[in-house]
Amino acid sequence: MQWLATLFRRNKGFIVFMLGMLVFRSAVADWNVVPTGSMQPTIRIGDRILVDKAAYDIRLPFTHLSLWRLANPGRGDIVVLDSAVAGERLVKRVIGIPGDTVALRHNQLYVNGQYASYRPARVEGIRDDREDPALYATETIGPLHHAVRWSLAAQGHSSDFGPVTVPAGQYLLLGDNRDNSADSRYFGFFPRTEITGRATRVVASFDPGDHYLPRSDRWGVALQ
Repeated sequence: MQWLATLFRRNKGFIVFMLGMLVFRSAVADWNVVPTGSMQPTIRIGDRILVDKAAYDIRLPFTHLSLWRLANPGRGDIVVLDSAVAGERLVKRVIGIPGDTVALRHNQLYVNGQYASYRPARVEGIRDDREDPALYATETIGPLHHAVRWSLAAQGHSSDFGPVTVPAGQYLLLGDNRDNSADSRYFGFFPRTEITGRATRVVASFDPGDHYLPRSDRWGVALQ
């Protein structure tokens, strides 16, 4: 193993740097590529999003073990989670926190006795609209507001649900692309322990439908 010791001595600085970067990305902050459109128009296919890994917990690097709980996900947060039931990493919006009563009726959200209001919104640049025309609106409930997308082809409202009450330690998550998102309507509630961070902004964006050319107008955009 002499060659290994020699290799380490010659590249010690680089190896320490790389280990530090891995620990940083595992426990502090990371960026993820978004390959699906379930959060459109807020997050678009090809966006690279910044994930604050220390938003809710200080975790043992490379594990889901929480060493120190800093906060709980709040209603409206965009969270990243490693979902066991979905078998993949998901990016969704927190709609219901523990104790909330939530329903969706004819695309109108209901939380704790209050219905959301909707204002038509103009959104451009969503390539999915060419084959799947959609309506866009700003959804407001209480102090929270964000854009949502409804497919014009989905007229049956088969995704309606509730009212349901979110259990302790669980969260109800939905995608902003309401008719094209595999979320709590399909997988049920998501446990707090699977949530690994909060998505805060777009680091960079590349359009997979246009030879991965950069979307410079999305670089650095804050997510809300």
